[in-house]
Amino acid sequence: MIEKMIVDHCSPTLASLKTANLFTYKFNDEQKFEDILSMDRLEFAKKGLYMTVLNRNEKRALIYVFRYDNLKADLEKNGVMRFLKKYGYESSDVPYALAKLKERFRESDEFPHEIGLFLGYPLGDVFGFVKNRGKNCKSLGCWKVYCNQCEAEKRFRQYEKCRRIYKELYLRGHSINKLTVASRRIA
Repeated sequence: MIEKMIVDHCSPTLASLKTANLFTYKFNDEQKFEDILSMDRLEFAKKGLYMTVLNRNEKRALIYVFRYDNLKADLEKNGVMRFLKKYGYESSDVPYALAKLKERFRESDEFPHEIGLFLGYPLGDVFGFVKNRGKNCKSLGCWKVYCNQCEAEKRFRQYEKCRRIYKELYLRGHSINKLTVASRRIA
């Protein structure tokens, strides 16, 4: 069940086209959920992919699947730390930033707006979303676009094609491990 959800929601990350994806997983058995999470984490880590729970309650977990090296590079991009400092982030160190993001989820009833930076969205679009309070976007796809509309729409089509292919391959019996591309180092 969780594997199908990962393929459905995280294919661009599995394919190493995108930094990260999120999905909500509903569960009934706490121990079974922890066991599944541990097993998948071990398999993913071998290929440079990681999974963590950003927020949870008794029956639901918000799961974040990400490429560590990509996230590190994204957090170090020009202007990102200046933006994140407005939300209390003091470092672009990945473990620190993830811990801070989890804290922001616990402290607020709203989705932290900076989540877009953790998902690989362009800074200009995350900034535009905050500035415009989610309105007046140029285009809508995986995120609301405020800058570089053509480039964003090209990426949306790429991600959708990837999802379609991965879902088909998974239904044909390809394992999630086989579908996960090994990490390539970012310079």
